[in-house]
Amino acid sequence: MRQEERLAGADFLRATACLLVLAHHLVLRLDMRRIPDELAPTAHVVRFGNFGVAIFFVLSGFLLAHPFWRALDTGKDMPSLRHYTIRRAARIAPGFWCAATVGFVLSLTLLGLPLTPELVLRYLSGLMFMSQWHWRTLFPVEVGGPLWSIPFEVSSYVLLPACFLLLFRLPALRRHPLLARFAWLCVIGGVLFAHVLIVAFFALDDIARGWEYGLQGGAKEWMPRFNPIGFFAVFAIGALAAGIEIMLRARRSAWFDAAALLALAAAAYRLVISSGGTPEAYGWLDVPYGFPAFPLAVATALVALSHSRRLGRLLDNAPVRYIAKISFGIYIWQEIILILIQKLDTGSFGISSENVMTGWLQSCGLAVALILLVASLSYYLLEKPAIGFGNRLTSHRLPNRVTPFKV
Repeated sequence: MRQEERLAGADFLRATACLLVLAHHLVLRLDMRRIPDELAPTAHVVRFGNFGVAIFFVLSGFLLAHPFWRALDTGKDMPSLRHYTIRRAARIAPGFWCAATVGFVLSLTLLGLPLTPELVLRYLSGLMFMSQWHWRTLFPVEVGGPLWSIPFEVSSYVLLPACFLLLFRLPALRRHPLLARFAWLCVIGGVLFAHVLIVAFFALDDIARGWEYGLQGGAKEWMPRFNPIGFFAVFAIGALAAGIEIMLRARRSAWFDAAALLALAAAAYRLVISSGGTPEAYGWLDVPYGFPAFPLAVATALVALSHSRRLGRLLDNAPVRYIAKISFGIYIWQEIILILIQKLDTGSFGISSENVMTGWLQSCGLAVALILLVASLSYYLLEKPAIGFGNRLTSHRLPNRVTPFKV
C-alpha cells in the first residue's frame, strides 16, 4: 500500500491520457462548419487531445525507470532484462495483436480493400513492432489508426535499458546520484541530437503527401518529425522524473500539492495555446506535442503528486482507477469501434442531423459506452490473464527485490 500511495497520481494521468485521445478522435468526427460559433473555440482545443500520447510516453518512462534507478543508486546489479522483456510483452502484445488483427480483417471486409502485398506488409510489420521505421508501414492497419504509437513505445522499451546499461557501466554514478541524473540529461541531449539528424537527413518528398491521401499520406506528412528516437526523448523525460522522485524518498508536504496543481495547470495551458497551430503541435526541434514544455509539466506533476499529502489520492479515486485499469483497451479499440459506427450508420455523429451537436452527442454517447464495454472485456478476458501469466513467469526470483510497476 505504501508503494501505491507513493506513486499517487499515476492512475489519474493514465486515465486523463486515454480520455484525451478518445476526445480527440470524437471531435475529429464533428463537422466544424456547422457547430455554433460559441462552441468552436472549445472544439478546436479538444482536438488537441492527441497530447494524451505524450502523457502515455512520460508516464511509461516514469514507471519503468524506477527499478533501474533504485538498483543504480544502491549499487546493485541491473534488473533482469529477461523479466523486463517478459512483463512488457505480456502487457502490450496480446491486446495489440488482437486489435491489429481485427483491424486488418475489417480493412478487407468492412472497407473492402484488396488484399495487396503492401497491406500485408503493414500488418506484419505491426505485429513485429517494426512499423515505426517507415512511412509506408507507420499505420499497421487501415482500421485502427491509434495503433501506430504502440510500436513507437516498444522502441522506447528497448532504448530505456540500453541507455541505463551505459550508466551501470560507470562505477562513479553508483556513488553519486546527482551525477547519475546529470548523465541521464546527457542521454536526453544525445537522443535529441539524433532526432535532429533524422529530421535533417531523412526528409520525404511531397508526392502523395498529406491526409487527403489517406493514412499513408498522413504518415508521410508526419515523418520524419515523428520518429522513435524523438519520442524516446519524451519517454526519457519521464525516466528522469523517476530518478528525481526516488531522491525525494518518503517526503510528503502540502508544497507538493501546490506544485502538482501548478504543473497540471501548466500542462493544460500548453495544450490550450496549441489551438490554431499545427494539429501535431510541433515544439522545440520539431518534436510533437508541445515539446519540451508539455512533457516537462507532466513529469513534474508525476513527481509532485507522488509526494503530495492529499491531491494525488484525491485524483486517484475509484472511477479514475477503473478508467486507468482499462485505459490500454480504450486506446487500442476506440478507432475500430468509431469506424464501425460510421460504416453501419452513415448518418452518425451529426452528419444527417438537423442539429449537428445533438446528433454528434448521441453518437458519442453510444460510442463511449461501447468502447468502455469492449475495453473492459479486453482487460478481463485478454490483458489481465496475459499479465498474470507474465507475472508467474518472473515471480520466482525478482532481482534486487524491486517492487514491479504496472504500466
